Amino acid sequence: MRPFLNQGKEKLAQISFGGSSCVLRTFAAVTSILLITPPFTQLNTPYPATAYLMGFLDTKDIPASQMDLGIEVILELFTAARLAEVFEQARPLVQGEVKSSELTSVASDVRQQLSDSATVPLSHLRQPLSDAPPHHLTPNARRIYALRAEYLATIEPVIAFLQGKQPTLAHQIAGENFLPQASRFDQLEELDYAFGSMGHQDKAKHLATLYLEDLSDFIVECVDPDFGFSRYAERIGRSANSFDELYAKLQAPPTFIDRITLEVLERKLEDSLQRAVAQSPIENHQSRIENPEAAVAKSNIANRESRIAYPLVCFSVPFPGNLYSAFRCAQWLKTNYPGITTAMGGGFANTELRSVSDARVFEFFDYITLDDGELPIELLYEHCLKTSNTPAFAPLKRTFHLEDGQVTYNDFSLRKDYRQSAVGTPDYSGLPLDRYISVIEVANPMHSLWSDGRWNKLTMAHGCYWGKCTFCDVSLDYIGNYQPVQATMLVDRMEELIAQTGENGFHFVDEAAPPALMRDLALEIIRRNLRLTWWTNIRFEKSFTPDLCRLLQASGCIAVSGGLEVASDRLLDLIQKGVTVEQVARVTGAFTDAGIMVHSYLMYGYPTQTVQETVDSLEMVRQLFQAGVIQSGFWHQFALTAHSPVGLDPDAYGITPHYQPITFANNDVQFTDSTGIDHDKFSFGLKKSLFNYMHGMCFDFPLQEWFDFRIPKTNISPDYIAGCLEYEDESLSRSTARVVWVGGEPEYHKSADGGLEISLFDRRDTDTILLTETQGTWLLTLLDRTGDRSAKLITLGELRADYEAALAAFEDFWFSEAMDMVRSYGLLVV
Repeated sequence: MRPFLNQGKEKLAQISFGGSSCVLRTFAAVTSILLITPPFTQLNTPYPATAYLMGFLDTKDIPASQMDLGIEVILELFTAARLAEVFEQARPLVQGEVKSSELTSVASDVRQQLSDSATVPLSHLRQPLSDAPPHHLTPNARRIYALRAEYLATIEPVIAFLQGKQPTLAHQIAGENFLPQASRFDQLEELDYAFGSMGHQDKAKHLATLYLEDLSDFIVECVDPDFGFSRYAERIGRSANSFDELYAKLQAPPTFIDRITLEVLERKLEDSLQRAVAQSPIENHQSRIENPEAAVAKSNIANRESRIAYPLVCFSVPFPGNLYSAFRCAQWLKTNYPGITTAMGGGFANTELRSVSDARVFEFFDYITLDDGELPIELLYEHCLKTSNTPAFAPLKRTFHLEDGQVTYNDFSLRKDYRQSAVGTPDYSGLPLDRYISVIEVANPMHSLWSDGRWNKLTMAHGCYWGKCTFCDVSLDYIGNYQPVQATMLVDRMEELIAQTGENGFHFVDEAAPPALMRDLALEIIRRNLRLTWWTNIRFEKSFTPDLCRLLQASGCIAVSGGLEVASDRLLDLIQKGVTVEQVARVTGAFTDAGIMVHSYLMYGYPTQTVQETVDSLEMVRQLFQAGVIQSGFWHQFALTAHSPVGLDPDAYGITPHYQPITFANNDVQFTDSTGIDHDKFSFGLKKSLFNYMHGMCFDFPLQEWFDFRIPKTNISPDYIAGCLEYEDESLSRSTARVVWVGGEPEYHKSADGGLEISLFDRRDTDTILLTETQGTWLLTLLDRTGDRSAKLITLGELRADYEAALAAFEDFWFSEAMDMVRSYGLLVV
């Protein structure tokens, strides 16, 4: 492999153009690494992997930049000019001139025709149709095509509205007579009841989302069947044990979406080359180049061969739905910029590509790295960029590459991975933070968190503190390597990100955030008097007491998501989840009572699960929603992964895996359950019932109503969950827990009988309690001490000892009506 140009030193590279030659000088000002998230992930906020790596590279003074190719492509696609291309490409299919399987690109000149006009000519929209009947399209697609003038007139205002740039458009959109409507709007009658609680802006966002989904349906049917807002060609990336199918697709001409993707990528590289020319003088051997345009042209040729603009391009591929685009982009880079070195990492590589052996993969990527990317990318940088006399072979970290034509796993570096405290603060610079679009797909407040609004993403702890769930990849580094970050450092990073992005909303993307660390984080946020909004993923474990949940809410926590999985104690034990259904009910109740929304991940089809257990699990879920302790959920069918305890020891779980030869991806494994139950048939009924429960409907429907086949009656008592929610306060047993006051500053005065009247305040209410002068004085001292953000917090045991030394039995006082009021106003035991 050719060495990259020196950084920090002048380097001469001789190149020729039509018989003449020139010397190109390059300097350290030129960016070295380009980090790319390929299409598609999220519309509303950046996927954080490249920002994490940028933050780390900042700490090492390694020059880099990043791009979210997904949002760039979406914003390019949903313009009037591009949408006109979509309709033009679909026209032969609409007019019955071709079959959908024969559809080819016919819109190569449309963009050029439109480029001279700020508006789309109506002549493009109202050309007479062929007499051929449109046999190959659904009525929905034909409707969208017939309304194409309406779509072209509204697409750019809608995108601007979803970017927050035209908020007044909400009035027209919400009026339901502004947007063209196709099949996605059929659900409106079912959701009318939700709009009142959603609000005017949210209703407009929801309608605009349906509008975009209609267009997506049209693109899938008429132009590109692989398209999706949060994934592209996902089927090819799933369980791709062989590289054959993906390789064959890459030999075909680029799709319509591919062409847009590659054009956006090319513009990024061309912009960087323009900057390189501005920063680096170009001299000719025979004569000085005076013509700036000639300098740019020559620099472009030079850069394509000598890799000046971005010598190292790294793709972070989190999901199967990003894989194909990453390979297509890498293929284009190798063809057009043969000097560039390409690398891939991210969640997909970490879980799926640990056994890659097909050398063809490395026609596209020079390197594939596994697990934490900080040290591997630093070593690649040192190997490829820093010195011109780097040996061909160098010790790398968890990196696949070709050696003498064979796939080699290079893990020969003796350097240790960086601790989480040393990886820096995520850096979102270079990402178009003001251009992401917020959508609301489902009229459910918890669901909207994933798609509405922009969130700074952070991690409280690397890995999972529990690390025992048998369906999870606990043998892999991203789960098994647990490293928490100190709360003070986390809040430092939060403040840095607020200053950098202007956003004070945070999504902690932990596998399961540790309760103790969440407590310390909340205390630190409160101590610094910050006003933040945050949410995260958790386990529903008993550490989440009502008081801890209230503390989290006081610090800005608005929602949590966690896995109930299968609502059966037998199966929860088999999963080694470490919780019971009763415990989940109490914890979710505590969060809900504190004003924190709860989303639950639900599972069916776990090995050995019976039909009766599936029915009983649904009944548990029904009761949880009816009790109001869970507001959102999603059913997932169990998937066997190669790196989970079930996958590593399938006999212990009564399943028979169907292993395939592995030369490419290896994670999802097909299997046969010893029960012989077809769990697929439960999917529709489970999801339909859940949809209704989430919207507060149909709790009185018999479970049989959701299925078109016979199911057994549930064995669960109809008031089981209600019984779980009745339990005694056990706070006094936690003598080492800390006591904190988060209420307002109390006021007091002496009462007529010589006692103390103490007024309590929180953000909404005011109440008064009456105590003896001795008790009142002790309480005021306690509230002052536990509300002092600079003082060390006392424990409940210390508080109890102090009270009993000065007064009487603490237990009677603690559970008195007056102290119940004080605790409700913010005296918390955490």
